[in-house]
Amino acid sequence: MTGPTLVWLRDDLRLGDNPALHAALERGEPVEVVYLLEDGTPGLRPLGAASRWWLHHSLTALAADLAERGARLTLRRGPASREIPRLVEELDAGAVTWNRRYGKAARDIDAALKSSLREGGVDVRSFQGSLLFEPWTVQTGSGTPFKVFTPFYRACLEQQEPRHPYPRPKSIPSAGPAPDSDDLAEWRLLPTAPDWAGGLRDRWEPGEDSAHRTLERFIHADLADYGDRDFPARDTTSHLSPRLRFGEISPFQVWHRLRSSVPGDAKQAVGGFLREVVWREFNYTVLFANPDLATDNYRPEFDDFPWAEPDEALLEAWRHGRTGIPLVDAGMRELWATGVMHNRVRMVVGSFLIKNLLVDWRVGEQWFWDTLVDADEASNPGNWQWVAGSGADAAPYFRVFNPVLQAEKFDGHRDYIRRWVPEIDTDDYPEPIVDLKASRRRALDAYETMRRTAGVS
Repeated sequence: MTGPTLVWLRDDLRLGDNPALHAALERGEPVEVVYLLEDGTPGLRPLGAASRWWLHHSLTALAADLAERGARLTLRRGPASREIPRLVEELDAGAVTWNRRYGKAARDIDAALKSSLREGGVDVRSFQGSLLFEPWTVQTGSGTPFKVFTPFYRACLEQQEPRHPYPRPKSIPSAGPAPDSDDLAEWRLLPTAPDWAGGLRDRWEPGEDSAHRTLERFIHADLADYGDRDFPARDTTSHLSPRLRFGEISPFQVWHRLRSSVPGDAKQAVGGFLREVVWREFNYTVLFANPDLATDNYRPEFDDFPWAEPDEALLEAWRHGRTGIPLVDAGMRELWATGVMHNRVRMVVGSFLIKNLLVDWRVGEQWFWDTLVDADEASNPGNWQWVAGSGADAAPYFRVFNPVLQAEKFDGHRDYIRRWVPEIDTDDYPEPIVDLKASRRRALDAYETMRRTAGVS
């Protein structure tokens, strides 16, 4: 069919290496780019507060990038089943393109839309834009999803090399008169009273251009020291996680940039970093096979785990970094201030909540969902379940991180702790809210109780 192409963006807020946009431009018709805020759509998890902040600024940057190329960003709010057909009709569009999503509710929405639009004579196509290895393409020899990361990683490396990125378009032909579009400010994605986002503004600059600057900075400044990534004060991580979560940069761009040309002293670190990129892909494979990953234990025996009754005072101390455990408090304050937390410290604070306070992992997962700028529907619950022991993990034991020993090993000079807990050596710092040794013993006893109840040998 002739007529404009509607490009529906979701978690792919970029112009470069965007297969849906690339296909629309190849079609040769005018293009209209739309973003839907699907708040309230059944099955789709509402964004947390920090993610909403990021989304506002990422959309602002995207709209500017489109305007530079002669196009525009249309904003709509509501279910896709209503808004996409409306836009097709308003534009008299002949085609709709999008990049695939992998959560079950999103897949169901997309499949129903694709079917109904095609019945109406509209050309609808979806593309691989957010994952290097889609879940159904990497499976065990028996045709089932992988449950352990290492064999999944090896299987990915045996796949065909991921495609090369598509170029960033220099111009985008607009689809004529503009359809109705929401005012981004009216979506109220930004905090107002109180405005808690000052630390996020100081720390981050969302947008596609900034994402690529972040990648280049990592390659030239930190990649050579990536082996020190477990030391939070050195902070040699990439800071790409929110960029990948919102699709300001694609994993294909990251993969091939790292595989092309990096400084000589950084070459040996490339494999280790790309392994972490594939860990993200593994979590999506787990999510694809387990759609309720954020609410249901991956290992069903954990349904019998004897969690403690929530104590709001203890939870508040954990959320705001007042536990009296220095590394835990430093991590939680970093999260509150910046919207991220060093990965090693994430494991420590998660273990402290789950094992030392005996709080259900879902409580921590929800707090991170609300406070992380990189809160991802697969990685966030997948990583929390890994820490809890209820997730996809090859460990034959109940892992408990000792936050004191972790601090001695990875922050021996307390540089990270002092940065976030300046009162650490004063009378203003609280006593520990729990005895680490006794609470560890309680957690191990709870684990054994669960195993007996579930009949696990």
